[in-house]
Amino acid sequence: MKGKSVIKIGGSLLFTEDKELDKEKIDNFCQIFKKIKYSGIHIIVCGGGIIAREYINAVRSFHGNEALCDTFGIDLSRINSKLLIASFQDFAYPLVPKSIEELSTALLFKKIIVMGGLQPGQSTTSVALEVAEFINAEELVILTDVKGIYDKDPKRFDDAKLLKSLTYDKLQEIIINSSGDKQAAAGEYRIFDAVSLQILKRSNIKIIIMSGKDLKEFEKYWNGEEDISCTTITE
Repeated sequence: MKGKSVIKIGGSLLFTEDKELDKEKIDNFCQIFKKIKYSGIHIIVCGGGIIAREYINAVRSFHGNEALCDTFGIDLSRINSKLLIASFQDFAYPLVPKSIEELSTALLFKKIIVMGGLQPGQSTTSVALEVAEFINAEELVILTDVKGIYDKDPKRFDDAKLLKSLTYDKLQEIIINSSGDKQAAAGEYRIFDAVSLQILKRSNIKIIIMSGKDLKEFEKYWNGEEDISCTTITE
């Protein structure tokens, strides 16, 4: 178990394919932490997920702007965070920090901290990177719906290959090729965007990206096993 770690979990991983809350999976996720006696600093950053995107699409249909859409995404990510806190019970700090200042206070209680978005224009991946930088985390783990970063979109190309390791420069090349170096719109899901890349490059944090669909790889990681299907990003 790492002394200082940040885990980013995509909000959609908390739901089934039918958009129903996956209570069993949420409980299993929290049990992974509960099985090991708490030590160090462990912060979970939760995304808004598919439900947030439903709200954002509705706001857009009412001609709401992207800043307003962002606030919906932030609110939904915090609701998802509250759900994890409810599952953690006494293992977690009872409130969702809404700023780095509030995070500073939460750290004093020496419990697992769960938080969502912080401000418009910032993805929860960027939040996770900023938090990891703030606490000098040893690494950031990103749980997503794929096994890691591929040379091309695995949902569109059957021959996409999983990249076991990447440098920051190679990651930047992939981001620019896929997005034109533009920030994602509110609710748009990307593992990394241009903003998160800049935080990563200045913080020099080790990133581990793995599937959070069944939590097997994450549990192996948390138990200290090395044979994990994932992508590792370092300088």
